Amino acid sequence: MHPSALFSDILKLVSHSLSLFCMGQVTLRSLSALVGTLVPWWLVWGLGLGSNLQAASSLARTPSHDSELRYWLENMITHHHFSVSEAASATGLSHPQIEKAMQEWSIQPSPTRSSPSHLLVLPYPGGRHPRIGFLDGAIDPQRETKVSAFAPWKGGGYAVLDIPEAIWSNLGLTYLAHTHIPTVWDEQSIALETTEWTRHPDHSLSMERLLPNGISFGTHVAGAHGGLIMDMWLRNGSEAALDDLRVQNCVMFRELAGFEVQSNDNKLLLPPYIACHDVEGRRWAITAWTPHQRCWANAPCPCMHSDPQFPDCAPGETQRLKGWFSFYQGVDIVGEIQRLQDLGWDR
Repeated sequence: MHPSALFSDILKLVSHSLSLFCMGQVTLRSLSALVGTLVPWWLVWGLGLGSNLQAASSLARTPSHDSELRYWLENMITHHHFSVSEAASATGLSHPQIEKAMQEWSIQPSPTRSSPSHLLVLPYPGGRHPRIGFLDGAIDPQRETKVSAFAPWKGGGYAVLDIPEAIWSNLGLTYLAHTHIPTVWDEQSIALETTEWTRHPDHSLSMERLLPNGISFGTHVAGAHGGLIMDMWLRNGSEAALDDLRVQNCVMFRELAGFEVQSNDNKLLLPPYIACHDVEGRRWAITAWTPHQRCWANAPCPCMHSDPQFPDCAPGETQRLKGWFSFYQGVDIVGEIQRLQDLGWDR
């Protein structure tokens, strides 16, 4: 289907009240950073203001051996430009341990960017919240569903893709990649085990999770045509049929330079595509998923969604979704989306 036949208007201007809310979020973040710099740590903890640090350290994933530690430190510091404190939060190691390893392996930040023909994608390491605002709607974000897609232009940074962020079904909220609305497992006091992305020799990534009732799902991410093709599947290993299988797939812009504006005015909806441009309107991030359910965006985060829906799934069946993500530099965004559609990534 041609994008012109699917075209819908750019989202309306956010309301004045939402703008004030977003400004308030930025102000609070700045104040929090200032307090963290100027106030002694013992006073912060004594006043009970250290809960965010506790929450971050509770998600730490300590590498099991040196080769894994080296990989994750290169991921965090070389590519994501984490501070020593952020790397310590993500790994559960001390500052001196992080600094010693960095010195031993000569690990330093470097300008990381994708090439025009190959989009660099890495597992998101945790230790830094991928949102700017609406943080109470994403407590303890899990890294095993998140990947970072690095922009191809100098100093561009990266977008974080949460794939999936959530899966709904006739059972209720069946999976959520952070803490917010209780899932069916939260309601039964069942904690899900942590998982990790599998890194393949061809630089593709895959993850898989088995839920307590036998439902399993997973995602495969691979570079193609200068973007990412994403395959998501769900297998019904339970004894009951599943329907209303709605999925939320999120693209977050906190660390993508020029895209971090807390507004929806920079979003364009051409379902199943949704695109976001930078402050100059000449650089774009584009995503799409099929079978398509809806496109939407959340200004405070800021983020955008192309949310798909699995077909109904009988016991023993497996259903699949297809997704796309890419960057674009130029002004003919409709033409670029037409070009992407002609690639046939969704077949």
